[in-house]
Formats: sequence, C-alpha cells, structure tokens
Amino acid sequence: MADEKQILFAGFGGQGVLSMGKFLTYSAMGAGKNVSWLPAYGAEMRGGTANCLVTIGDEEISSPLTENPGMAIIMNRPSLDRFEEKIKPDGTLIINSSLVDRMPERDDLNILKMPVNQIADEMGSSNAANMILLGACLQKTGVVPVEQALEQFGIIFKGKKESVIQRNREAFQVGVQYAKENW
Repeated sequence: MADEKQILFAGFGGQGVLSMGKFLTYSAMGAGKNVSWLPAYGAEMRGGTANCLVTIGDEEISSPLTENPGMAIIMNRPSLDRFEEKIKPDGTLIINSSLVDRMPERDDLNILKMPVNQIADEMGSSNAANMILLGACLQKTGVVPVEQALEQFGIIFKGKKESVIQRNREAFQVGVQYAKENW
C-alpha cells in the first residue's frame, strides 16, 4: 500500500470533476498502473456537489476508499471547506483560486493555487478549466507522466468531434505550461 497515491477531485457538478478523475484513471492505466475510480455526486448533478477519489498503485489496490488522501484538487470554496481537514499532513492541495476565496487554514500542506476559470476564459474555452487544472497537476506532481496522459486524449474522448479533442488537449497543455512557469 505504500506505493499507492490517492487523489481527491472535488467541486460542483458540471465543472468536470468526475471527468478529471476518469481522465487520470485512464492515463494511469495506459501507464501500466493499477487504478480505482470512485465517484460521488449529489442528486442534483449540475450545480450539486461532485467528487471522486482516484487511487493509483503499482500493486493491486487493496481498497478504493480512504479517509485521508495525499492530494486534493479543489474546484470551489465549498469543497475546500469540506475536504481541507481530510488531506494527509504534508499532502498537496491544488486550488482553483478563481472560485476559492480563502486560503487554507492548515500550514502542513503543499498548497498550489491557480486561477483556472480566468485562464480558461482567456483561452475562449470556459468549459476547459478542468483540463487546464489536470495538466498543471500532472506536470507538478508527476503522478502520471504528462506524455502518457497526452497519448490518452483520442481514447478518452473517442466519439467526440476532433475539435473537442483538440480544444481539450490545448487546455491540458496550457495547464502544463502554467505549472512549468509558476510552480
């Protein structure tokens, strides 16, 4: 279990939280890892709460559940309020500073902030915020190699228009570049 990495994605339904988790899951599988993806969402879906927990390991995953993930990607303030205390000490907290209007209260976390919605709006693709944040996360943490994730776009977005795949790939790469330049 020591080699397992658990990443929590949390936000409102409609922000692509579950999609981020699913994308990471497929990317990790493509890298030959064992993975579990555990989604949870409110009955309202869009606008309600949504989160998912992704566990990645070299060995068989013992359990998809954890009370204390080592990393959390937080898309909005209510998710920070709900999950901040659950992250393991010395864990990583990546925050969408466009929608989170406070700093975390804990001082034992590696905190990375990124104005994801603002960057997506500047790209002209407001619904690509999740891919921007995921690209930055993978660049910074290396939980799955960026190159491996880039190979998965055609698989993950299979059946979508080429323009949709390309827009998501570009958003992901904007996030990778942001992490290189700012973190």
